Amino acid sequence: MKKLHLGCGWRNFGPEWIHIDGGDYPHLDYKDITSLPFNDNEIDLIYASHVLEYFDREEVLPLLNEWNRVLKPNGILRIAVPDFESICQLYINDKVSLDRFLGPIYGKMKMGENKIYHKTIYDFESLNNLLKSCGFFNIIKFDWRETEHSDFDDHSQAYIPHMDKTNGTLISLNIETLKK
Repeated sequence: MKKLHLGCGWRNFGPEWIHIDGGDYPHLDYKDITSLPFNDNEIDLIYASHVLEYFDREEVLPLLNEWNRVLKPNGILRIAVPDFESICQLYINDKVSLDRFLGPIYGKMKMGENKIYHKTIYDFESLNNLLKSCGFFNIIKFDWRETEHSDFDDHSQAYIPHMDKTNGTLISLNIETLKK
């Protein structure tokens, strides 16, 4: 089974994964998640946690089409992004202060000599529509606990209060879909 971990950063899922990120980490197999060095219909699973939001709405369509290109028919695309709906509910209903959401909404990260920022945010409906427009189907939310990467703490496991995975509110929108 060929599995890609796109935008993996310093997280190394092990040798059964192909790690691709623009950073400089020793475990990386490739550096560009926008132009993948694979044949059409070659990959079984793509996982990208909190990476899609670094691309604006115009940039994300070619990106998703590239990911779709390399996936096998019925291949799995698993994406995690900050969850706008969850963030809004916590802000309005639970009076969680805005400063708690600046990272998930605006995100800033060093990438080589540059700093990159989040360019957009999603809710289920907007991401669902985007994925459908790129030829994906069976779009559902996934539970990070039921994945082969559940032992690796990443932003798909982001909660308020921080790290309270039992009583906190998940602020990551975790979506799984299939290629037609």
